[in-house]
Amino acid sequence: MAKTKKLKSAGRFGARYGKRIRELVAAIEESSRAKHLCPACRSKKLKRVAAGIWYCRKCGIKLAGGAYTPNTTSGKILVKVERLAKATGVEKVEEVKKEIERSPEKTVGDENQ
Repeated sequence: MAKTKKLKSAGRFGARYGKRIRELVAAIEESSRAKHLCPACRSKKLKRVAAGIWYCRKCGIKLAGGAYTPNTTSGKILVKVERLAKATGVEKVEEVKKEIERSPEKTVGDENQ
């Protein structure tokens, strides 16, 4: 069997599926198997138990997250909205969402309007 140093965990696929797909699979598997930062105790002991289930080996917290990373993009957006709500003194996140809907920002395609 040839060396699979470049392919890492995707070396098991051999010459099948194309280089780009194998690189993506290797990157996803590497990030999912890595230790991540625990949101509760801030230590780098968070490990993936199953798809979307994460467990901290230090404080023992078990939490739901993304399939391959503990933080999802939509979760990061919600955290930012909550921070904005606290900074502006708004008690409920729904009020911030309504405020955003009332005053939409211009996007790139809105110059002609």
